[in-house]
Amino acid sequence: AERTALDKLEKTSQTVNGASSIIGDSAVLSTVLSPIKNWLSNPPSSPRELHIDGANQSLRIVKNLIEAGSYQSCAALDDIICLFLEFTSLIIRMKLSGAYSLAVKCLAIARKLLDTSEGAVLNSYGRHWSSLCDLYSQILASTVDPSGRISRESTACLALMLSRVISVLKASISSESPNPVEESLVNIIDHARKSQLLELLCECLIASGSDIISGSTNMVPAACEACKAIWYLAHAVDIVSLGAHNFSFPLASSWRQGHSKLDGKMQEQDSLPDSNSSSLINIFVKSFLASRPMQIAVYHCLHNGLESAIHASLQLIARACLLNLSFCAIMCGPMNSSPEANEIEYGGDGTIVSDMFSLLSLCGSYLNKESKQNSNQKCKLSNPHALVVHCCLALATIAACLKSEGKSSASIILTSSHKKQRSRLSVLAHLSSADDTVKSCLQPHCAAATLALSTLISLENGGQTRSSLCETALALFPRMATLHTLLKLWLSDGSEELCRYNAGLLNLFGLRDGSIGLLETRLKWGGPLAVEQACSVGIPQLLIRLLTDGFSREPSDGKEVLTHRSGLSPLGVAWTLSALSQCLPGGVFREILYKREHLKLLTDMLSDMHLKVLAAWTGLGGGKKGVRELINSVVDILAFPFVAVQSSPNMPSTSASINSGFLLNIGSPGGRIGTENKEMLKTIEHNMPQYFQVLLEVGVPGCILRCLDNLNMEDISRPLAIVAKMVGYRPLALQLLREGLLNPSRVAKLLKGPLAKETLLDFLMIISDLARMSKDFYEPINKAGMVEYLKNFLSNEDPDIRAKACSAIGNMCRHSPYFYGPFAANKVIELVVDRCSDPDKRTRKFACFAVGNAAYHNDKLYEELRRSIPQLTKLLLAPEEDKTKGNAAGALSNLVRNSDVLCGDIVSQGAIQALLKMVSSYSAVALSPSRKDALTESPLRIVLFALRKMCDHTVCRLFLRSSELLPIIVHLRQSPDQTISEYASAIASKANQA
Repeated sequence: AERTALDKLEKTSQTVNGASSIIGDSAVLSTVLSPIKNWLSNPPSSPRELHIDGANQSLRIVKNLIEAGSYQSCAALDDIICLFLEFTSLIIRMKLSGAYSLAVKCLAIARKLLDTSEGAVLNSYGRHWSSLCDLYSQILASTVDPSGRISRESTACLALMLSRVISVLKASISSESPNPVEESLVNIIDHARKSQLLELLCECLIASGSDIISGSTNMVPAACEACKAIWYLAHAVDIVSLGAHNFSFPLASSWRQGHSKLDGKMQEQDSLPDSNSSSLINIFVKSFLASRPMQIAVYHCLHNGLESAIHASLQLIARACLLNLSFCAIMCGPMNSSPEANEIEYGGDGTIVSDMFSLLSLCGSYLNKESKQNSNQKCKLSNPHALVVHCCLALATIAACLKSEGKSSASIILTSSHKKQRSRLSVLAHLSSADDTVKSCLQPHCAAATLALSTLISLENGGQTRSSLCETALALFPRMATLHTLLKLWLSDGSEELCRYNAGLLNLFGLRDGSIGLLETRLKWGGPLAVEQACSVGIPQLLIRLLTDGFSREPSDGKEVLTHRSGLSPLGVAWTLSALSQCLPGGVFREILYKREHLKLLTDMLSDMHLKVLAAWTGLGGGKKGVRELINSVVDILAFPFVAVQSSPNMPSTSASINSGFLLNIGSPGGRIGTENKEMLKTIEHNMPQYFQVLLEVGVPGCILRCLDNLNMEDISRPLAIVAKMVGYRPLALQLLREGLLNPSRVAKLLKGPLAKETLLDFLMIISDLARMSKDFYEPINKAGMVEYLKNFLSNEDPDIRAKACSAIGNMCRHSPYFYGPFAANKVIELVVDRCSDPDKRTRKFACFAVGNAAYHNDKLYEELRRSIPQLTKLLLAPEEDKTKGNAAGALSNLVRNSDVLCGDIVSQGAIQALLKMVSSYSAVALSPSRKDALTESPLRIVLFALRKMCDHTVCRLFLRSSELLPIIVHLRQSPDQTISEYASAIASKANQA
């Protein structure tokens, strides 16, 4: 009888009216579901007891009801879903493999029923979710499913429910207070986040990948649904965290917080909040990196998946790349080769990035047809624009993250094939201006393509020469006038709308800032002409406006109020500062560096508040690396005048050490000023006092020192380099010391940490320059504990460090004997004397300089210096640089300056004889009127000065008087050089005294 009734009901359900009548009668509906209820009340104990036909018929009738479209008004809809999930659980739990086809159908129907906006069902989503999660765990743990259909349908149910939750939450994101439905949906997300669901979804991907590797594609649909579910979960967590949040990037956010404090009121933090989605993505990434099958599964989701799976996979990939560089590398590597392969072609066929470019090319053709045919041709893709957005953001993220790790070639993404490089760049260039109008850049897909193009080419910007890839890209870039228009559009309200696209969550990638990256690259590789064009149309002024966007106040009812603008993204800030730096040789350095308000803008960007917010930023350009890049970019701009002055061919050796902060000279626009624009160099040199004044007023020295505290030791090279440049100028040096440059704890952190060689050399240069400048700096140098540090550096294995240590010690003895005591107590002088015979010629030169100054002020160190006499003598006779010989002669002079205690050694060790031989060697030059210029670098004057000083002591005079070389000195009285003539006359006169 039941079977007959079901036959009639099945026939009735095949019409719309019949289906409606069944839906409206609860008793009839109960009859339809009775076979399934019977299973649940009397579970079969063996395969022979399976009543497959009855259950199948029941499912067919329900399927007909769904297809008729009247099921959504069914009051019992919620109960049907529960029944089907319970029925599926029974089949899985009892491992009734003969009924697995029923489980597949139940799950498919349940998914259809769950895909509704009916409040009753949404209210029960929490209950269904809990049942489904338990069921999913059972399926993965115990089901043998070679067809992959149970895995696919169960995973699809999870993905569908998460998708529905996202839709409701997005719709209510700006509502004043959440309603009960929304609260229940938030609870679902909370449950999913705290449960092991993500790990289960990763297990599904691993199982799918293993199946694919074995040669089957049955599990590909399940993998696609797993990728969707993982992404939907992370996305939902982000939306819940975002809420009705008013979004700003770190720069505008920190500025607003700072001004709220000044105004006496605090605003809520308005940068993108830290969500728990990062921890979820990290679980996915960790599992992905550890499992080759999982990597294969994700690749096939992108390669073979439907549009929804591709869409989710792209977003998941972009977020994962933000968190892990190794993940980025896998995106570029081939999926079909073994990890041990010797040669890997990055970016080529069989890689995820290759599939991304294929997808972009496909979307580009669809979008092109849409624009030409007004969408008359039906597109197989439902939303090609969104695919372009997320594909480009994924590529941009991969490129930006690779660059942040020091990679400097785009071929890892574009391949080494010039043909493929051109093709891929052309696709991005076409998509960035799809309808050939400038305003198209405000469309999300165009903005994303521009961002991808910019980040890819920025990978090439690490080199100092323009690559062929750059040449190809520049030909595709907009003209300077167009870039100017794009920057103006960036400041428009339409541009601000981009920041609210997709609930503002794409701001992690700096969606709208790609045009600034294009400008930065054009300026870097376009040469002086590009800089001239940019300055002529006012681009530097626009760049300043970009940096201050989000800071503006507007009058409202007679009062100033802060307008809410999101400002530049961290990536956009880095590009803007780099572009400004490139523009400085165009003459705008006056406007940017000599105006207090603009210089203050730069230092405000280095405020503790901004650096803190930037360090917490999880998007592109954030984190510790973002802080490093920001500080370095500001430092490069501030260094421009210093670098320009140091590039002058007439740079006097008596000013700041020419090599101080040399790291900043490499690739700096200021480095070309000395040879390319002499007039500009004169202007810069003339205005240096004005620049110093502005630097002091704004507090740049202290600001840079505080930056050191926000960086890891390996990242301080550039900020310390500009300190090395500033310290060469007394007003700046004084402020640096007041701000704690030589604070003992700071010095200890620097010199006891893992410091890069060039950074250590800069710090030693700082000490050396301070000591050379004034004895006023001796006390802070001593309190910083530099004596002990320098002692250790004298024995360093690196000759450059030994040389700099000798130079610093020499300058620390320049103005007074302040350090004589500390040097003697710490046995520093013994090591300095040893360095006079160092295998490195520069170290020998500066060691002689240090010995000379250690003997200059009094004879306190003469005993420690006695051992230097034979070494200094040897240097006079060796094939050394004239400067080294001059330093050695000067040191010997000072060893007899304050007493005759060392005169016996001076004679017995042959020092006077060596000095006389040097006189003999240089006498011909000294007597020739035409060779006067050659005397400028000659050590002869110093040698004669030393001999004259030795004549003050009887032992030395007697030796000189008996020397066969004395007549040569007498002859030098005829030298056209007045100084040499005077010294020779004095020696001849004194030598003959009693």
